Amino acid sequence: MNTLRKVLVWLLLGIVFLPIPATPQDAPKSFKPEELDQLVAPIALHPDALLAQVLMASTYPLEVVQAARFVKDNPTLKSDQLNEALKQHTWDDSVKSLVFFPQVLTMMNDKLDWLQKLGDAFLAQQQDLMAAVQRLRARAQASGQLKDTPEQKVIVEGAAVAPAPPPTVQTLPAPTTVEVTQAAPTVIRIEPTNPQVVYVPSYNPTVVYGAWPPAYPPYYPYPAGYFAAGAFTFAAGAAVGAALWGDCDWNGGDVNINNSVSNNFTNNVNNKTEARNRVEHRSQTSGGQNKGKWQHSPEHRKGVQYRDSATQQRFNKSGPANAQSREAFRGRTSQGSDFSRAGQQGGPGQPSARDRQGAAGQQPGGSLGDRGAQASPRAGTTAQGGAGQSRQAGGFEGVGSGRDTQSFSNRGNASQQSYNRSTGGSGSRGGASGSRGGGGGRGGGRR
Repeated sequence: MNTLRKVLVWLLLGIVFLPIPATPQDAPKSFKPEELDQLVAPIALHPDALLAQVLMASTYPLEVVQAARFVKDNPTLKSDQLNEALKQHTWDDSVKSLVFFPQVLTMMNDKLDWLQKLGDAFLAQQQDLMAAVQRLRARAQASGQLKDTPEQKVIVEGAAVAPAPPPTVQTLPAPTTVEVTQAAPTVIRIEPTNPQVVYVPSYNPTVVYGAWPPAYPPYYPYPAGYFAAGAFTFAAGAAVGAALWGDCDWNGGDVNINNSVSNNFTNNVNNKTEARNRVEHRSQTSGGQNKGKWQHSPEHRKGVQYRDSATQQRFNKSGPANAQSREAFRGRTSQGSDFSRAGQQGGPGQPSARDRQGAAGQQPGGSLGDRGAQASPRAGTTAQGGAGQSRQAGGFEGVGSGRDTQSFSNRGNASQQSYNRSTGGSGSRGGASGSRGGGGGRGGGRR
């Protein structure tokens, strides 16, 4: 009996302390094919070069929001004036390129939940996302909606595939043979008729692609009644110059950039130092080739969280924005006041003012689906925090001006040290003396 009891005890101990196999924490979250179709529905019929720029820029949602507001506030800027204004901002070049397509920026800014998901999908599943674009283009072409127009050319060509095994030959009882083969895969490219003028298409996804599964309706970025006049329309053509320097590599399932065109655009819309740094970085990452694969730049996320920890580790192992930036964004530093003081003291030529112009007072609060209200600049006010600025953390968590917070702290410390030197430290001794004087008062009481 004792032996049986010991056996049972050991079995229980073995079960209790049995090591549990480790499970991956926050593993990559894959989008289903139906979800990818939903995401690319509004942009799948854009010209290839414009589609590439949209996909790149979608990975920097906060900068897209800032650029959209910049365009709204500066609708008359054109040509050289626009280029000079863009030099005051540090957005990624893919985001700056979309400033020349206000309609596209507005669409992206108005549907922030879609924008963030599109960027997440492009970062994690580039090949799957590009395949979804081709699926929808084939559907639109089959329905007669995607075709050559005065604004664009639709090009169908064979896709590059790996060598296939020999065709299967089936021998029939009769002295004949049937060769079983598959149709060659194709890709559908869309190019502007005039490479220097790009027309942005607008269309109803529920019309141009045909029926959709009820559980996965397409994203619909346009207001109700927008397509009353027709299913497929074009906005006014935009003279792009060097603004479009990306392209879709349908065989590789990713996006390429033309370095020479991109460098030209970079030099036009960035100050000399920033432009030189970006050109050098691009040359290093592409191996000096004229064309190279696009590389995501985590610093332009500006603290926007990645979809999961696996993607976070892949692109930004150091984590989101620093603690000071998070504290500033939560309200411990009034960004509107900082931006106002920068405009009064430093003027547009100071780098810190430029950075504040790109970030302070333009961050949406809450999640990406809730743009929130802009901070109200109040000249001369001090930083305010607390309950009046409480907000729910979301996709934009971590965005702020940590550099400004550090600058204000340093000025405060310097001011205190200067005051101590000018008074010879009498303030501290005076405080101590006053304390002793209080003791004397208590002594008098005892008398």
